[in-house]
Amino acid sequence: MITVLAGGVGAARFLTGLAQLIKQENLTVIVNTGDDIDLFGLHISPDIDIVTYTLAGIVNDEKGWGIKGDTFNCLNMLKSFGEVVWFNLGDQDFATSILRTFMLKNGAALSQVSAKVSCDLGLKLKILPMTDDKVATYVQIPDEGFVHFEEYLVKRAAKDPVFNVKFVGAEGARPAVGVIDAILTSERVIICPSNPIVSIGAILSIPGVRDALRSTGAKKVAVSPIVAGAPIKGPADKLLNGLGVEVSAFGVAKLYADFLDGFIIDSMDVAERGRIEALGVKVVVGNTLMKDLASKVALAKMTLDL
Repeated sequence: MITVLAGGVGAARFLTGLAQLIKQENLTVIVNTGDDIDLFGLHISPDIDIVTYTLAGIVNDEKGWGIKGDTFNCLNMLKSFGEVVWFNLGDQDFATSILRTFMLKNGAALSQVSAKVSCDLGLKLKILPMTDDKVATYVQIPDEGFVHFEEYLVKRAAKDPVFNVKFVGAEGARPAVGVIDAILTSERVIICPSNPIVSIGAILSIPGVRDALRSTGAKKVAVSPIVAGAPIKGPADKLLNGLGVEVSAFGVAKLYADFLDGFIIDSMDVAERGRIEALGVKVVVGNTLMKDLASKVALAKMTLDL
């Protein structure tokens, strides 16, 4: 069994390669839900949907999110009604969120919704939310104070510097059913090249998750999302800077060092190898830029080998 901790687009790309090498039945993916947000009266789970759509082969590859070929008639109608629309949700995406909201209002847990959607889309792996409880990631920016991360990322295009991050509700949340067992019983645990603060950091904020990672007998390996001092995608640099963490492969490795066995860095960061190994973490250097299926599979294989 392999358990993977995942955020959004970067994790989905990595999982595309991993799914070529192992049976889906042997894979559990624990997904960040700190980005979940209620809009248009619906509960939207961006990271769960990105991972699910990607592995189901229906994601919009050009954007990395949403469903390929989707239309935006519903969103455009909302605009015509004078609604302020800043979160792009396609018509088929609306359907997923409508089903999720309906099931949640009728007593289902988020993990049950995720299981139904992934199963109905033909997937055999387990996609687990980090928690069934409500947790929301907020970032502190100039003038506005704390805003929801999706508002920062999408509405404000992540242009603002970040002063702080908080996971509202995390302290009292419980890991979703199956999360801790997956970590404790797996042979390997992989930390995807996702945002270390608001994706992986959100998962680690749930009580019991970090302790499980420290105590499990699984080999734990992470892939750096930082290459040559910059994120491959997204605002990880602003978030790391805002929390006083060095924007480098070393900075990320230090965040995970208390539970990590191995760390994969890009060949452009080979100079970081010594500092990371001084943390007690084995380092492998290779190509971490996932430009096509072959490079995604090669990175996944490198991770499994480590």
